[in-house]
Amino acid sequence: MAKPLIISDCDEVLLHMVVPFKQWLDEDKAIDFALDSADFTNALTHRDGGAVLVPEEIWALLGGFFDSEMYRQKPIKDAIESINALTQYADVVVLTNLLDDRMEARKEQLANFGLDVPVYCNQGPKGPALVKIIEDYQPSIALFIDDLANHHQSVGEILPDIWRLHMVGEPQLAPHVKAASHAHNRIDYWEKAKLWIEDIITAGKSAPAL
Repeated sequence: MAKPLIISDCDEVLLHMVVPFKQWLDEDKAIDFALDSADFTNALTHRDGGAVLVPEEIWALLGGFFDSEMYRQKPIKDAIESINALTQYADVVVLTNLLDDRMEARKEQLANFGLDVPVYCNQGPKGPALVKIIEDYQPSIALFIDDLANHHQSVGEILPDIWRLHMVGEPQLAPHVKAASHAHNRIDYWEKAKLWIEDIITAGKSAPAL
């Protein structure tokens, strides 16, 4: 019998990312990272002179972080425990926007925190990646969790009957991020999110159109 499927993002949903990234930039790169905005376009500045980093520099730094600094990441409160509890009722996979060659590192990272689930890597909008995952699992219902509004839009446009939960698990960032209009709910705490997800699974109904 088909089971429900939960597809969860990793960074800022399961693991803290922007805060350890900020700490690394501060300690090793003499770069300041302002977390008071959801738009990172002008958030990173060189301490020497205060020049704003251009997108190409930011992407290069993010690559460096995931190459050598993932050890700095720690679980968001109640995330691992909640996901493991939900595996009693549903299949769970992680869909993370990392290059494919980082998949094993991400899987090992999560396993070290006690979460041993399939990991899929993706680049760009997540809607197309979800199509393949849904085809593989053929779930009774599916629920997608992510911190970025553009991914909820992508999934909603391609797979509108998938439940979509907007979660920003980093407390320093969450107040500055607007609720995603293409998500069915916004919950930033796993204690509450787990109950909402359990209700969705129990009801067993596909998501309503937004």
